[in-house]
Amino acid sequence: MEGRRPPAPRPHAGEQLMRYEIRVEGHMSETLTKAFPELDHVVMSGQTVLFGPVVDEAHLYALLARCQSLGLRVVEMRPLPETE
Repeated sequence: MEGRRPPAPRPHAGEQLMRYEIRVEGHMSETLTKAFPELDHVVMSGQTVLFGPVVDEAHLYALLARCQSLGLRVVEMRPLPETE
């Protein structure tokens, strides 16, 4: 269905779900942001900030590879603090 988000990624047994922020240069179009359905996004200061849950290191590398394949320039990537 249009407009529905896929279910949030789930960690593997023994792993804790991390949240990451990936800053991309420029304003991503709606079409490009749809390439990252598991992440939320905001545009600020000439950058698009993608953020959300990351299951494991492989998922993180897959997100970065997706950025690269779409020709996006990653400016910064960092884990977000744990929230309680």
